[in-house]
Formats: sequence, C-alpha cells, structure tokens
Amino acid sequence: MKSALELLPRLSTNRWFGALPVRERRSLLGAAELLRLRPGEMLFRQGDRVPAGKGAFYGLAAGRLKISSLREDGKEAILAVLEAGNWFGEISLIDQQPRTHDATAVAQAEVLAVPRAVFDDLMKRHVFSQAICRMLAARTRALYGMVEDATLRSTRTRVARRLLLLARGDATQAADARTTVPVSQEALAMMLGITRQTLSRELQALAGHGAISLGYRRIGVESAVLLERLGAGQ
Repeated sequence: MKSALELLPRLSTNRWFGALPVRERRSLLGAAELLRLRPGEMLFRQGDRVPAGKGAFYGLAAGRLKISSLREDGKEAILAVLEAGNWFGEISLIDQQPRTHDATAVAQAEVLAVPRAVFDDLMKRHVFSQAICRMLAARTRALYGMVEDATLRSTRTRVARRLLLLARGDATQAADARTTVPVSQEALAMMLGITRQTLSRELQALAGHGAISLGYRRIGVESAVLLERLGAGQ
C-alpha cells in the first residue's frame, strides 16, 4: 500500500478530518502505522486497558468497523458502524480508562494507528484540541438521540431514524443520504435491540409508505424526505 500521507485527499472527504488544517492532517497521517484487519478481527475489546503513555488514536482508511458490546443475555448489541474516513479511540487516551466498546472489522479493513505520544502532542495545539471537543460533542448528541429513541419513540419511528442515519454513513453523517443502506437486516436488528421478526414487520410498513424498498440482502432508500418525516413521527 502507498504511504499514509498519500491518503490525504481521500480521507479529507470526511467532514471532521477535512475541517482540520493541513498541518494537523499531515501530522496524523505522517505518524500513523497501517494495520490490516481480517473480517471478524477485533481492533480492541471492551475493557481493554490503555496504560499511561500507551494506546493509539485510530483512523479508518478502508473497510468498515462495528462498535459493539454484549448484552446481559450474551447477544451482541451494535451501537455504530464506522466507515472509511472516521477517526476514533480518543476517549481512552483522554481519560486513561479502559476501552468502552468492542471494535471489530465487518469486512477486510485498513486502520491507521497514531501513537499516543503524537496524539498528546497534537492535543497541545489549540486547533486540534478544539476539533476533538467538537468530535466528542457530536458523539454526545448522538448518544442522547439514541437514549431518546429507545425511551420515547415507537419502534417504527426508531427504525426510520436509524435507516436514515445509516444512509448518511451512521457515525459519518454525510449531508446527502445514499440510495442503499450498507448493513444487513440482522445487524440492523442488533442496533435497535429488536427481533428480526419485529424488524421485518416494520420494514414492510415503511416500504408500504414508499420510503424504502426491500430486496435480497439490501434495503434501498426511495425517499430520504419521507424517511425523515416518518422518523419525526409524522
């Protein structure tokens, strides 16, 4: 593979990374080590300790990762899907506490690992530390949204809202929704904490409204506007 710095144009299409000054972007990529993960291989596990001075800040260069944990019954709960361009892993570097969730490759993935020492030096730069604050603020908003969805909204509304998030890249949240949701129905049910049967019923209802279409191992977005309306409970 080419050097990490040669990934600069492609990774800069991510809104968070692209908003950093070129100096900071080059510092991250220039210090990064490339890790290759096989499908199903874990980058780190929930509870993994990050000793002082150790650990890394990660950037997903290619592929997809799922961020998940196990429920009390042993079943997996998928919290988010990370796509190429996203950066993560900063929480344990900031508070020196264990990793909060599992990070697992959904398919073959390439991850950039920026050493702790480089991350700490970058945090001394105001522009970078402010960018990390904005990243954490965005994630806090997303978490509040997930709590609201789980406690205040109907199952159908939750399904519509999650489909829209996934169409926009889930953690990426691109401005425009894609025409296909890149996750399986099994994974979507895990994200929502509902059974496959319940999900199938709700997807059929959304398809009946004309918001989505269902095909073999695919969910198509027919109308992002209609999906937004249904996600707002209208």
